[in-house]
Amino acid sequence: MTPHSDITHITVVQGEARPLVDAAEEPQVMTFPHLVVRELIAFLALSIFLVTLSLVWDAPLEELANPSVAPNPAKAPWYFLGLQELLHYYAPFISGVLLPGVVIGALAVIPYFDINLERKPLWDGTHTRLKLAGIWGSVVALTALFYFTAAHPVWPIIGPLWATAIPMSLPVFGRRSLPFWIFLWFLLCAIALTVIGVFFRGPGWEYTLPWRDGIYT
Repeated sequence: MTPHSDITHITVVQGEARPLVDAAEEPQVMTFPHLVVRELIAFLALSIFLVTLSLVWDAPLEELANPSVAPNPAKAPWYFLGLQELLHYYAPFISGVLLPGVVIGALAVIPYFDINLERKPLWDGTHTRLKLAGIWGSVVALTALFYFTAAHPVWPIIGPLWATAIPMSLPVFGRRSLPFWIFLWFLLCAIALTVIGVFFRGPGWEYTLPWRDGIYT
C-alpha cells in the first residue's frame, strides 16, 4: 500500500498581463475614405475659389524691376514682412537669427519632452492665487523686456501679450489649457507684425495710414 500523503501541489498560472488603461468608447472612422474625401473636397473648393478670384481681379503686380531704381520702401513678400517688421525694433542678428531660431528650436525640441500629454484646464480650482501671480508676473516681466530692450517699444508683441493675458485670467475661459494661450499669443504676434508691415509702413519704413497715403504694398 502507498502511504497517504497530505502534501498539496499548487500550480500558479500567470494570466495575460496588460497595462491598465482608461478605456473610453469613442466613435472611430477610417482614414480612407472619410478623412481623405473631406480633404479632397476642401482642396477642390479652395482651388475653385482661387481660380475664380484670379479671373475677377488682377494680381497687384508692379512695373518691371529697374536695377537702377530701388523702391522705397523695399518690402519682402508678405509672409516675410513679420521678420522685416522686427528689424525695425531689434538688430538684424536678434530679429533675423536669434528670435526665429528660438521659435524654430522650440518647435523641434518640445515634441521630445513628456509634456502636454493631458491638456488640463488652466483653471481647475487649484492654486488660483499662485497661477494669477505667475501669469501677471510673467506679463509684467515680458512687457518690460520688450519695451526697454528694443530701439522702439515692440507694441506688436506687447499688445497681443496683454490681449491674451486678460481673458487668460478670467475663470470663464477655464477650460483652455496653458499651451492654448501660449500659441494664441504667438499667433496674434505673427498676425500683428505682418499686418503692420504690409499696410502701415511707408517710405523709410515710417508708420503711415494706408487709407490716407495710399500705401498698400
